[in-house]
Amino acid sequence: MTPPQALIFDLMGTCTNWHPGIASAISATPSLSHVSAQESAQLAADWRAGFFTEIHERFRTGAGTESIDVTHRRVLDRLLDERGLGGDIGEEERGELVEAWHTQGAWSDAVEAIERLKERFMVIVLANGTPRLQLDLVRSSELSFHALFSSQLLGLTKPDPAIYRKALELLQIAPEEAVMVAAHAYDLRAAKRVGMRTVYIRRETEDLDEDMDVVREGVDVFLEEGEGKGGPLKQLADLFCV
Repeated sequence: MTPPQALIFDLMGTCTNWHPGIASAISATPSLSHVSAQESAQLAADWRAGFFTEIHERFRTGAGTESIDVTHRRVLDRLLDERGLGGDIGEEERGELVEAWHTQGAWSDAVEAIERLKERFMVIVLANGTPRLQLDLVRSSELSFHALFSSQLLGLTKPDPAIYRKALELLQIAPEEAVMVAAHAYDLRAAKRVGMRTVYIRRETEDLDEDMDVVREGVDVFLEEGEGKGGPLKQLADLFCV
């Protein structure tokens, strides 16, 4: 790929590994102490999947943006009720679980790769969420970007094509001068439709229902863990920082 002017990253799932922290927060909640570690891990995964379902439905119906904390809380309440746990956990503990999404570690290949890429390119976050969430995540993960663009800040939600165009407008670059980097195929499909180049980052927690052969065919670059190659973000840095 010809080097771009900007690499635009999704954040949660692509650069940060949300699952261990959320599963641990569920297990550590006193009112859920009777829930097994396996059930906590599954609840965390279902919570994440429920968030994406809500995001896509809001986009489909034109419902507009919403604080990610509000969305997370609504999905959590529904999942607890479905599992018969709704009567076990109070308001304070529910709030603490929602807040747990604000603290995440980086994937092991992320910090060094982002630092290398920042020396050569504009390195930007474009993600659904709030400025506060993004600030909390980069602080807890020790990731550092040149700028953070959230759906709340731009007043638009991925995969609306307008949010990608708005980011490009703010950066004053053409679509072909930017690469969207994400672990979510829906994100890259939308970016490609506005003319951006795309890099898929394969993560074990993301896109569990996607056919990877189809995803591979639809992106410019597909990166995954490989023996001797390091993680996908390290490979991305190796690709561009030559």
